[in-house]
Amino acid sequence: MNTGDAGNAGDAGNAGDGGGLPRDAGPGDVSGAARGSLAELAASCPGTLAVCVPGLLGVNEDVVLPLASTGKVLLLAALARDVASGALDPAEPVALLDEDYAGGSGLLTELSARRWTIGDLAVLTASVSDNTATNALLRRLGLARVDAAAGALGLAGTRVHDRIREPRLPAHPPAFATGTARELAGLMRSVAYGREPWQRLLLGWMACNTDRGLVPALLPHEPEDREPPRVLPYAAGVWVANKTGTDAGTRADVGVIAAARWEGYAVLAHGPEGSEQALVRAVRQAGVAVAATVTGAAARA
Repeated sequence: MNTGDAGNAGDAGNAGDGGGLPRDAGPGDVSGAARGSLAELAASCPGTLAVCVPGLLGVNEDVVLPLASTGKVLLLAALARDVASGALDPAEPVALLDEDYAGGSGLLTELSARRWTIGDLAVLTASVSDNTATNALLRRLGLARVDAAAGALGLAGTRVHDRIREPRLPAHPPAFATGTARELAGLMRSVAYGREPWQRLLLGWMACNTDRGLVPALLPHEPEDREPPRVLPYAAGVWVANKTGTDAGTRADVGVIAAARWEGYAVLAHGPEGSEQALVRAVRQAGVAVAATVTGAAARA
């Protein structure tokens, strides 16, 4: 199997990866009632709610939606592939340029240092969704390289279109990134079951994410547990490594989740400006359904 192919991620099966991480016995059962509940949740959402757990849960899976900072996972995936292949050195220093600085999420606009390593910028992008770090990495790799990596990973309709801009003006591409829940969940499933070094690296970066306010918010989990569990079931409830995105009218969360088994997921919500709190509630409730696919709760619904 090519574990970099999001569409074929499930073929990784039960084998342990090179780091010795155990894998579970395979897909659980998801009841029709659980699927119906998810459909009702999507119907009541003030906009579009798209959810995918490959082969288990799905609603509006192929609708292309704005991703906000969730799209940064494509940049991180491209970077992880280049670092793992030796094409990039994570210790390479990158000088921040004035054009890299962007408001919104992150810390670099408040810090004095102007030189960071590629590895540092990746952690800042993954952990606090730093917009300045994202722009510096996009400048170093180039959008074409990120686009090529997305294509190589089997993503057809999910792309990064531009750098982070605050504000985004009519002359700019209308969104930083757009994509579908199906493609992003497939990518995340390949990371969950993958054995390649770049997949382990990406998973480690995503485990540093400090934003647990969307899919994991209603789930029993330990937010500071960054090490993937070596034994399942996971004792602390569910283990999550994720990347979130927030923008006007957009709330999104994609990641890897583990409890009795492993899975990848994507939950995207987009609606009119002013509906953000309702979108947050919808994403959190969808997170309960996502968790049921790895805990077995859905089969008992």
